[in-house]
Amino acid sequence: MSITPVFIICSPRPLVGKTLIARQLSEFLLLKHGQVTAFDINLKEPSLLEFLPAIAETADVDNTFGKMALMDRLIVNDGVAKVIDLGFHAFDEFFKMSEEIGFMKEAARRAVAPIILFVADTDRVSARAFPVLKEQIPRSALVVVDNEHVVRGELPEAMAQGRVLRIAALPVFLKTYVDRLTFSFTGYLRNEKDSSTELHQWIRRNYTSFRELELSLILLKS
Repeated sequence: MSITPVFIICSPRPLVGKTLIARQLSEFLLLKHGQVTAFDINLKEPSLLEFLPAIAETADVDNTFGKMALMDRLIVNDGVAKVIDLGFHAFDEFFKMSEEIGFMKEAARRAVAPIILFVADTDRVSARAFPVLKEQIPRSALVVVDNEHVVRGELPEAMAQGRVLRIAALPVFLKTYVDRLTFSFTGYLRNEKDSSTELHQWIRRNYTSFRELELSLILLKS
């Protein structure tokens, strides 16, 4: 039986690069599979919907109808990968709901494979949130994202013990470049003939990490 991956990029903190990671992952999945559905659950942060209007849609977890509508979409094994850009304001409510309805168990029963990508930070809010996730999410489904633009140095010890996905920091001028609404990671790879550029290598390295992450899902479920 084929599996449907659901990638949930999250942090209880704003401005940790969550939407940037969601953009890259969505573009990678679109390139690899030809389709992907992305859900934007944000307030004032950079919006996934603004960057990827063709594949992203807004979702709401502030009311019961919105929660159920989102969960109905996430537990369908339709072969289309899902990416959720979970805003910091919705972090607690989403995982409280997930626990209450037994989302992880129901997903497994339906051959849906959620992967929680927790974007690390060194603050107290993140330090308190991470152990709660570890209790709720199976070890194989919880991945810490070490965004070097945010965590300058070693990861907090508790976050470094499991699966880690590292995103190298970009120079400021390149960060400004990729933050334009019209920028496409895949488009850059296709159009920039010089594969030795720093941005080209950075995108390829991240795409390789995403491919390995997706491969690990297949191996876990086989």
